[in-house]
Amino acid sequence: MQTLIYPIIQGFIVFVVMIILVLMILRLIFNYSDPNPFSFIGRFSFRLKKLTDRWVYPIASFLAYRRIDTRISPLIVIIIAIVIGFFILQLFYNLFFTIDGVAMSLRTAQITKVAGYLLYGAIGIYTLLIVVRIVLSWVTTGTNKLLRLLSRLTDPILEPFRRLIPPLGMFDLSPIIVLFLLHFIQIAVFAVFGLGQM
Repeated sequence: MQTLIYPIIQGFIVFVVMIILVLMILRLIFNYSDPNPFSFIGRFSFRLKKLTDRWVYPIASFLAYRRIDTRISPLIVIIIAIVIGFFILQLFYNLFFTIDGVAMSLRTAQITKVAGYLLYGAIGIYTLLIVVRIVLSWVTTGTNKLLRLLSRLTDPILEPFRRLIPPLGMFDLSPIIVLFLLHFIQIAVFAVFGLGQM
């Protein structure tokens, strides 16, 4: 499944990120060039801004609240699109790696490897939940339903580390430590269960 479906999903996600990249670069250029609104380029710029406002406006509001130049908001949308694309690809990679590994292990009756693949996949998905929570906490408020759900799912692991590692000013370092530990555990699971070998 990983070799058949994953390249299609990867191609689609890269295509979507490239479209967002092109649209945001054009918007960034128009933000700084401020074309004549009655010219062809000015009308195109207006349509482009209208089309991309749903992505740019929340970032622009966030920047305006912090007194940062809002014209750079398309650049931040590009960065967010690339990061989100990366994490979606990681999620699908872990999912397909786990499904393929479980299927092969069941076919060869290797029950310990089934457990190893399931554990590897669960750690990978949980890691992504923590990362998505961190990213969402930067751009949304605590009233966001998805952020509240992610908080409920990830707090059981993050809270003990928050008590051990106090924040440095406004920076909470506990998620970084947890992500490092989860990554180390995932590597250990891969090695101990011999997941790369069949």
